[in-house]
Amino acid sequence: MIHRPRRNRASAAIRSLVQETSLHPSHLVQPLFLVDGKNKKNIIKSLPGIFQVSIDHALKEIEVCVNNGVNSFILFPAVEDALKDTKASYSYAAKNFYLKAIKEFKKKFPEICLISDVAMDPYSSDGHDGFVENGKILNDKTLPILAKMAIAQADAGIDIVGPSDMMDGRIGYLRNTLDEKGFTDTSIMSYTAKYASAFYGPFRDALESAPKSGDKKTYQMDPANKREALLEAELDYAEGADFLMVKPATIYLDIIQQLKQNFPIPIAAYHVSGEYAMLQAAAKNGWLDYHKCLEETLLSIRRAGADVIISYGARDYAIYCKK
Repeated sequence: MIHRPRRNRASAAIRSLVQETSLHPSHLVQPLFLVDGKNKKNIIKSLPGIFQVSIDHALKEIEVCVNNGVNSFILFPAVEDALKDTKASYSYAAKNFYLKAIKEFKKKFPEICLISDVAMDPYSSDGHDGFVENGKILNDKTLPILAKMAIAQADAGIDIVGPSDMMDGRIGYLRNTLDEKGFTDTSIMSYTAKYASAFYGPFRDALESAPKSGDKKTYQMDPANKREALLEAELDYAEGADFLMVKPATIYLDIIQQLKQNFPIPIAAYHVSGEYAMLQAAAKNGWLDYHKCLEETLLSIRRAGADVIISYGARDYAIYCKK
């Protein structure tokens, strides 16, 4: 035999020389669920190890992450029902605790990267990502609301706005509005191929933001479709997106690879709540090693082509690496 691939696996030193894919904490983004108030750390039953936290506890969490090499965070607000309305007006209100959190985090940790969530559902009494009228989600009436939200976040100091709503034309609308208001340096991470997935359950528990009626299939993508992801990506890229995201990640590795091969900008992937919770549940039952399986999972997402990975296990992986 002339070719013996095992020769390149003979030792750890040789294996490290020929390793094709790298995974470092700097590639990862840690989600944070924020609540108003002080000294709050609420358990999320369906997301072991993840909590709803007030600003003071979030600052401690950020410090742990930064000390272990994770410097990027995506922020989600858990808003009281009394503050929700049909137009998501609290999303851009001056007293919004979410906007206050952005300012506090950047003041204490100016070097970190903060990614926002731009969608109506955390603030909407209807629980949908867009504006609801007569039972329908109206695309074009949603866009000005998203723009107000994005401007408020950019003004608070967010580095990257993350429109997760899947409304048509929203990337161009947000880019134009941000530029007009002087926020030309604020990036856009588009949820480009966001599928209508059954793996979002724990996330909706965390934010208590499930739709009050119907579902999200008229705006989120059909899990059966692959070519459609290219269309969404072409539109978002043309409209000025700085990142293209695929969500979920591990069951859409083919979509990640497809976008990576076709677009010259960074590709992000969201390792979503259900994907993370499955690892935790199996590990709790003693069926697998959580840290080793988390590493393999994140590595597979990188191998498929993701430049950026959002994962609830980002902190855990970073600490595991350091040890």
